[in-house]
Amino acid sequence: MKHYDLIVVGGGFTGVCAAIAAAREKLSVLLIERTNCLGGAPANNLVNPFMAYWTWKDDEKFYLSRGIFLEIAEELKNCGALGENESTFDEEWLKLILNRMVLKEGIDLLFHSYLMDANVIDGNVTSITVANKSGNQTFTADFFIDATGDGDLAVLSGCPYHLGRPEDHLCQPMTLCFRLANVDIEKFEKARPMMDPLYQEWQAAGKIKNPREDILIFGTMIDGVLHFNSTRIVKRNPVDAFDITTAEIEAREQVFELYHFLKENIDGFQNAKLISTAMQIGTRESRMIEGNYLLTSEDLVACTKFEDAIAEGNYDIDIHNPEGSGTSHYYFEEGTYYTIPYRCLCPKGTNNLWVAGRCISSTHEAQASYRIMPICATLGQAAGTAAAVAKQTGTDANTLDVKKVQAHLPLHSLEK
Repeated sequence: MKHYDLIVVGGGFTGVCAAIAAAREKLSVLLIERTNCLGGAPANNLVNPFMAYWTWKDDEKFYLSRGIFLEIAEELKNCGALGENESTFDEEWLKLILNRMVLKEGIDLLFHSYLMDANVIDGNVTSITVANKSGNQTFTADFFIDATGDGDLAVLSGCPYHLGRPEDHLCQPMTLCFRLANVDIEKFEKARPMMDPLYQEWQAAGKIKNPREDILIFGTMIDGVLHFNSTRIVKRNPVDAFDITTAEIEAREQVFELYHFLKENIDGFQNAKLISTAMQIGTRESRMIEGNYLLTSEDLVACTKFEDAIAEGNYDIDIHNPEGSGTSHYYFEEGTYYTIPYRCLCPKGTNNLWVAGRCISSTHEAQASYRIMPICATLGQAAGTAAAVAKQTGTDANTLDVKKVQAHLPLHSLEK
């Protein structure tokens, strides 16, 4: 097997941006994905739209997630696959665009491959093993990036981690997204004010089992099609195979429960058809590594500008109740933003491994803000850049010069 400079596990926004960033610095890169396409949450979990990756400053959009993520957004726009709001997008175009971007950089791509094992010697990951149609395959590299979202590679490498909130380890609810077609949007918009009150009335009467407090609906780029991010599965462990199975079963019942409620009670849905559910239930939160720094909600609320900042954001601290109904929010003032330090990407006890995406080192509350796709993309770009700097300077994740990483990243906090 070919030896690589860098292996990235996970082909979502995080992994794609990590792989591209490293390849552009002339590293040989293998990108491994367990499904049949790149894209992660939107491709596998039907997550859409992008949450706001900007704030407003002097009456203009002030983009916080830039770099490779904005390149992806621009490619979507050029294909007519990004809405005018710069949030809604077409997942099928996204899959194609990411393929093209990755292959353009000479990155080796491996689909349908599930991470099984990691070999570690003296804090250095030396190889990983995946299972696929070829059997068990082992790959070696100088550096590795865990972009699995669940910290799978970090855990297999023996890295410490925590799960969910500290008092009971419950995570934010899982959600199976779905879409309805043949909706009369004009009639629905007129009827919308009575939808949630009737839903809550049915819920109180025991006719609705879904614990979510309202029905969360987004528009799509297709006329007559609405996107639903509204099922809610609580008290299930998103990294336990039996709990995930139960969650999928419960969520599908909730999909049809909502579908029939809308079709039979809300004007505009009389002719609606259920056209798709995500191929896999979506996970907001699972494992978070124990890294060289623990990011907290206090850091975010203070809009801290860390000396080793490698990403920026101001999406609200958006916590869906892990136990039932209710969603709490802390909104940042327009024009303000926080940063994320490089140290959060470095698991304790390892030298050549970075973790990027929603499972970096943080608290339950802090994770509720940075977990969105645009911010995860910038975390991936930072990790890929760090691998390149380490390779070029003969250092590792813990000894590299962070300023050399920052020099490659588009960060407002570093601009003079």
